[in-house]
Amino acid sequence: MAAVTAGMVKELRELTGAGMMDCKKALAETDGDMDKAVEFLREKGLAAASKKAGRIAAEGVVTTVVSEDGKSGAIVEVNSETDFVAKNAQFQGYVADVVSQVLASEAKDMDAFMAESWISDSSLTVTQALSAQISVIGENMNIRRFERITTDGVVVDYIHGGGRIGVLIEAGAEVVNDAVKEALKNVAMQIAALNPKYVKRDEISQEFIDHETEILKVQAKNENPDKPDSILDKMIVGRLNKELKEFCLVDQAYVKDGDLTVGKYLEQVSKEVGGKVEVRKFVRFETGEGLEKKEENFAEEVAKQMQ
Repeated sequence: MAAVTAGMVKELRELTGAGMMDCKKALAETDGDMDKAVEFLREKGLAAASKKAGRIAAEGVVTTVVSEDGKSGAIVEVNSETDFVAKNAQFQGYVADVVSQVLASEAKDMDAFMAESWISDSSLTVTQALSAQISVIGENMNIRRFERITTDGVVVDYIHGGGRIGVLIEAGAEVVNDAVKEALKNVAMQIAALNPKYVKRDEISQEFIDHETEILKVQAKNENPDKPDSILDKMIVGRLNKELKEFCLVDQAYVKDGDLTVGKYLEQVSKEVGGKVEVRKFVRFETGEGLEKKEENFAEEVAKQMQ
């Protein structure tokens, strides 16, 4: 059995909001498996429905770029060791070059991208240019992920928190004007804030629905052990529908007008501009999502540098 450390308990508490002893028990019951521990707590009704937010810890920045004609866009995450470097003008300038390269690139994966000639100096590959930046900045850096969208519709981007979260939206739009772009920017802000997983419900796999249903069944049975299965089944359907609304962009309550869903908001915009506007796809990157961060004592680090 894996040893349960204080760090693991702390991480599970941050992921779920459950109490320390409950987190310790969950980890012990699941042999230290973090994902299974989250599910264990959910089944006991001790954690909110997990959206797989990940272990957000690493520093760096997410940035985006959209072509002048609005037909293509790119998003990239570049990590650094410290927040200080992430805010550095040279680092941010380098990241801007990276996202420009992604927009122009035809690479399908990171290996192909890193082997390309560097946009600012064709004598270097992207890998070599990154190594040169690491030497200059004096801190480890990593181009972690990228995505590119090309469309016959329109692409809109949004950056939140100085690069903590970035969003690209691809939309079908029979009319493209400032009002449409503003509406899509509003939707991008919604995506940044509420982190939906899908555009609409028909994108959700049956496997995912079955998995969530099983968790909700155990949860409902634990909370209401004396209620008949017929009543529990109705409760589960209600809870599942509520959960799926949170996962699906068009079903979410629109943050700027709680009387509308995002889908109804876009229908309203479509009527106002005289042409249908619909989100086809979105990409949301959050800096450090899913990464572990090395914990260090700041005073000790300063002392090391002064020796």
